[in-house]
Amino acid sequence: MSDAIGDNLLLDVRDVSIRFGGLCAVNKFSLALPPGALYGLIGPNGAGKTTAFNLLTGVYRPDGGSVYVQGKRVDGLKPHQIAHAGLARTFQNIRLFGELSVLDNVRMGAQMRGWHGLPGTLLRTGRYVKAERGIDRHARQLLDIMGIASREAEQAKNLPYGDQRRLEIARALATEPKVLLLDEPAAGMNPQEKHDLMQLIRLIRDRFRLAILLIEHDMKLVMSICERITVLDHGETIAAGNPSEIQANPKVIEAYLGEPV
Repeated sequence: MSDAIGDNLLLDVRDVSIRFGGLCAVNKFSLALPPGALYGLIGPNGAGKTTAFNLLTGVYRPDGGSVYVQGKRVDGLKPHQIAHAGLARTFQNIRLFGELSVLDNVRMGAQMRGWHGLPGTLLRTGRYVKAERGIDRHARQLLDIMGIASREAEQAKNLPYGDQRRLEIARALATEPKVLLLDEPAAGMNPQEKHDLMQLIRLIRDRFRLAILLIEHDMKLVMSICERITVLDHGETIAAGNPSEIQANPKVIEAYLGEPV
């Protein structure tokens, strides 16, 4: 197989699988995200959703299959290499640098695109200073888009929960991705915060011209915002289609044991 594909897909996942001992946690998972896609990945608890994210982002190395980001094969690469290729993520359990300021958290993401090298950093060359100013400007723009610019000097750990979610998204965007993976972004939010988040996700997709794949348990949010949905159950893909097709799919209804889908 060639290690490159066409540029028509931002994320192309082909038959990715992983086993933990005798358990097949994800079996031949496939997915294709074109530019501007806003897709969902759902399933009951333990279905393999976060494991799939970990395979895409290099936390786990797949036992089989392949992953392409913007036409470049990335399965087997380290997480920072995959991020540099254009794929960023947030986590189900927020992972901020709690002791750092809100601004510095976003700067940490932006630094991946603004590496100066040791000589420039030590000597604080003109090029280094210019790059640092650009990083600051970019970070503040992202905080403004997220609606938390007024909190840039606060420690990240002191932000309200919903704002911590927004900060984590801002940090992911600071890496300038073309594909953004959101792992349960609405977890712990109240109804108004979820409504605002839906608007924000659409804004991010349109403004930054990227593709978004999200894991989410809030079915109202998923069905309202996602154009296409893939359903996992025990590591197997049991359905894929638009929201209407997923809601009417007998296998999906059975997997959720009568819960609202």
